[in-house]
Amino acid sequence: MSINSNIADLEFKSIPKLLWKFFLPAFTGVIINSLYNIVDRIFIGQGVGAYALSGLSAVFPVMLIMMAFGMMIGMGAGVRISINMGRKDFKRAELVLGNAFALIIIVSLFVTGLGFLIKGPMLRLFGASDLTMGYANEYLNIILLGTILNMTGFSLNNLIRSEGNVKIAMYSMLISAGTNIILDPIFIFVFDMGVAGAAYATIISMFILCIWVIWHFRSQRSVLKLKKENLKIVPEIVIYIVTIGFAPFAMQFASSFVQGTFNTQLVKFGGDLAIGAMGIINSVAMFVVMTMIAINMAAQPIIGFNYGAEHYKRVKETLLIGIKAASLISIFAWILVELFPAPIIKIFNNDNQELLNIGKQGLRLIFAAFPIVGFQIIVGNYFQSIGKAKISAILTLLRQVFLLIPAILIFPRFWGLDGVWLSAPIADTISAAIVFVFLRNEIKTLNKKINFNPN
Repeated sequence: MSINSNIADLEFKSIPKLLWKFFLPAFTGVIINSLYNIVDRIFIGQGVGAYALSGLSAVFPVMLIMMAFGMMIGMGAGVRISINMGRKDFKRAELVLGNAFALIIIVSLFVTGLGFLIKGPMLRLFGASDLTMGYANEYLNIILLGTILNMTGFSLNNLIRSEGNVKIAMYSMLISAGTNIILDPIFIFVFDMGVAGAAYATIISMFILCIWVIWHFRSQRSVLKLKKENLKIVPEIVIYIVTIGFAPFAMQFASSFVQGTFNTQLVKFGGDLAIGAMGIINSVAMFVVMTMIAINMAAQPIIGFNYGAEHYKRVKETLLIGIKAASLISIFAWILVELFPAPIIKIFNNDNQELLNIGKQGLRLIFAAFPIVGFQIIVGNYFQSIGKAKISAILTLLRQVFLLIPAILIFPRFWGLDGVWLSAPIADTISAAIVFVFLRNEIKTLNKKINFNPN
């Protein structure tokens, strides 16, 4: 498809058809991408054991912090690129691309160095015990070496999607995650490398993704070009990227400390295997949430482009369709989890009865309010996509920090381990009511703009 055709689709193609066109490759990409951690957990749980699975769960919050920096740059730059393309300012869009790439290199080197300096205390903070620290440390040492590959691949792939090349972004994830899925069993079972094998498989797949996305922006396939003259850091552009990227950064960073708080409470009230159960629950939740994030990925370039072009009717239509789709997905996932918790847990480990019992209860309780999670994810992304980063950050931090962390600390005092699990649905319910108020007000604002400018 030509560059002009991509832009024309964003501006004129029917919203349901355009969303579907963007959703399919985004869905394929994120589901395959989510298999990075899920496949690692499955093979480690089945091939190394339940305590290795718990050790990997302690690493997960650290990886969320690493991902937070990548999301800050990738999603912040992606929104700015979409808006500038909507305004037909391609020169500025390419300047954003170049500065984003330079920023990725700088930040990833900083994160790598800091990670090695504080990895021990971080792993202890996030729930690693004497039984699981060896597994956690071995895995993290290898993953930290690939930080620059991970951040470059993830961030630039998001920019490929923002310029309208959604199929290429999908192929990126298929190639990378496919490599990881193939290498995991070879390194863990055939070469008997344990958790190190899973980490090396991930690093190699990150390297392939990194090379692929850089080559794209130097090829004729890209709408925007990665040019040498745009790599020089421009403070105004960096601020321009970070102000939007702060919301997803805050979300991921908060998620890391939420997970760390979960882990410390789980150890206290349920032991090491409760952390292993949480790792399984996170994998299931991530698989479902990533489906809804695929809707966000499909909607973001449409919303950003049309908001920049002042086509507010198309913006509103995209938002409402996204909410309906995400709500259906969250309800369907809730039904499956409540009906079949045991088979889901056994996918990850089928020889530890205690892990199965803890996991079944935790899965059901954490998913108790999941039907009202979907629309919150879409609304938060909407505000980010139109440049209202403060509102997006507020809605994100509301659930992750102001509601969930206090709940995790308070409820176990009354209900023990069940109190840890119940903190999530209670926080989801309260935040849903507040997000709904913001959504209602934004719909009113959009209606006024549509009446003023009906195009």
